[in-house]
Amino acid sequence: MTQSGNIRWALCALVLGVLGSVPARAQQPPIAAGGNGIKIGDGRLHPFLDAELRLDTAVGYFPNDATPDPDDVVSSLSPELVLRVRPGLKLEVPSTKLALNASGRLEYVRYTGWLTKQSTYASHFEGAADLTAHFNPQAPVSFVLADQFLRTDQTRNAALGAGVLSLFNEVRGSVPIKPGGGAIEIVPELAWGLEFFDPIGLAVPVGCTEDVCDPITVDAFDYTNVRTGVDARWRFLPKTAVVLDADLDFRTYLRNTASPDALLLRAMGGIAGLVSTKIAVTAKVGWGYNFGESGGSTLIAQAEGTYLYSPTMTFKGGYLRTLNPVAAYGLFQDNRGSLEARALFGGKLVLHGVLAADFLRFYSATQPRSDVLVTLDTGPEYQFKPWLVGAASYLLSTRSSSATGSGLNYTRHEAYVRLTLVY
Repeated sequence: MTQSGNIRWALCALVLGVLGSVPARAQQPPIAAGGNGIKIGDGRLHPFLDAELRLDTAVGYFPNDATPDPDDVVSSLSPELVLRVRPGLKLEVPSTKLALNASGRLEYVRYTGWLTKQSTYASHFEGAADLTAHFNPQAPVSFVLADQFLRTDQTRNAALGAGVLSLFNEVRGSVPIKPGGGAIEIVPELAWGLEFFDPIGLAVPVGCTEDVCDPITVDAFDYTNVRTGVDARWRFLPKTAVVLDADLDFRTYLRNTASPDALLLRAMGGIAGLVSTKIAVTAKVGWGYNFGESGGSTLIAQAEGTYLYSPTMTFKGGYLRTLNPVAAYGLFQDNRGSLEARALFGGKLVLHGVLAADFLRFYSATQPRSDVLVTLDTGPEYQFKPWLVGAASYLLSTRSSSATGSGLNYTRHEAYVRLTLVY
């Protein structure tokens, strides 16, 4: 890890320490019911350990030369067999005065070098943490303080390609207001987030002619984001509500003055709830408008349905059209369609399948760009014992872009087996 990378890790760790969070996020381990865990007041602390072996055909860019010069070496995405070890903790403390939920993990990612010899030097630590503290949760006016931390090789920046390590932290505060009997709920929120980027590997992608496809220069897209908003709902029926969501994002970039800042307002309204005992729907429509210099606006919408086929089998489907800030271009529009199925057999075996397609359009007068992403995630999970869970999965992701470079045009296969020990 570079010196700047260590400084970034330390800064986010300091934020977590101030908030009293324990390191975790990402996939959370299943917590068995019953009396396991370490009792803390009215709650319990659950230690866990994950061990995972993953075959990944696109972990990063690694040259064949033992002493590569990043300015001269190019590479395609490289495959590798990756070992991941994740010790962590999960805490749940219910209370009428201060309810706490926290989870954390520290993850060591070891590139074995079995498929790509030069990948071993990019082995690194990842980690995640979530903390939610809810003060007076049953009162008409309460307060929620939350923090989310994530260091991962799955970046949330839609403009960037594969081979990027992201360090993200966001602090949020909200004030749920439930006047009367709670049929009306208004939740104003304020959040501040930071995200930093580092490359995985030292080579430049084949055919790369733009900064967004070159992991070596990704730290130019480090940013800070302030978001304020309000969510409101009125339950005019016991399980059906009118909903209104509005938020304002102020995005600024820490290093790259070429990336236009954004002041993006999004507002949607609609209905959410049950239409029958087995079908739940959410339908919202609204508008997104950027008050920043680069401009940009569009219709935004959400339509989602859940079908409870049986107590152990659920199907979901949906469409989401949204507008978000992004480096280099200012804004991007995402039209996302998804299908999901989940089934439980015998109380121990869970099968899941998720298929999604994202159609991205990046707003830019000088370098217009459009991408298509397709993802598939499917596999089983089995609870051998209350304290032992095994899982396997296959993940497919393909990306095609009007921008050049193998970093933005690729197909990635991932297959893993995982064992989770949890107390």
